[in-house]
Amino acid sequence: MMIFDFLIPLGQGLLVTVKIAVLSAILAAIIALIAGFARLSKRAWIRWPATVYVEFFRSTSCYVQLFWLFFALPFFGIYLDAFVVGVVGIALNIGSFATEVVRAAVLSVSQGQREAAIALNYTPWQRMLRVILPQAMIAMLPPMSNLMIELIKTTPLVSLITISDLTFMAHLFRTQSGQTFQAFGSILIVYFILSSGMAWVFNALERRFRVGLAITTRNL
Repeated sequence: MMIFDFLIPLGQGLLVTVKIAVLSAILAAIIALIAGFARLSKRAWIRWPATVYVEFFRSTSCYVQLFWLFFALPFFGIYLDAFVVGVVGIALNIGSFATEVVRAAVLSVSQGQREAAIALNYTPWQRMLRVILPQAMIAMLPPMSNLMIELIKTTPLVSLITISDLTFMAHLFRTQSGQTFQAFGSILIVYFILSSGMAWVFNALERRFRVGLAITTRNL
């Protein structure tokens, strides 16, 4: 069997991988923003749950987390679809790291900027949206880009919970044809392209935010 005979299954696996990566990235970003601001809260009942989440998921393997969500939860009467487990499991894992990126980026905005916003009679929401977040976004985009690339490299783990992603299809092709080099050489290139595309997107976002911040600063 030649690799060309397996292009359609590989394409289907690629589509599954892209879906998982995109949905996980969106969910991880939402989790990071919520948990990141929760970690900055002065209220302990808000701050501590976020801290426990970050420390737990950051300190345990995504591999184990996926297996636990898919194979252990049914013992407690909780049954989740494999695709849902893949998306949620990866998002929770990467989101725990991204939470710290958000927290650190917000804290990196100088006190002088905050005081200037107060002097302009900005409300807390206006200070956050017009002054703090635009500067924090520039600080968080480079490390967030690295995490999103890491997310893409984590997606092959979902093949271990019966999801027919790109890696699963490559394993299947290798088993049927015995062509290990062709199978994994092909997906190596695909993952490189996906990761490079993600890096390009974040570089473009960083440039856009820098231009927007410069315009906003001039208007102020």
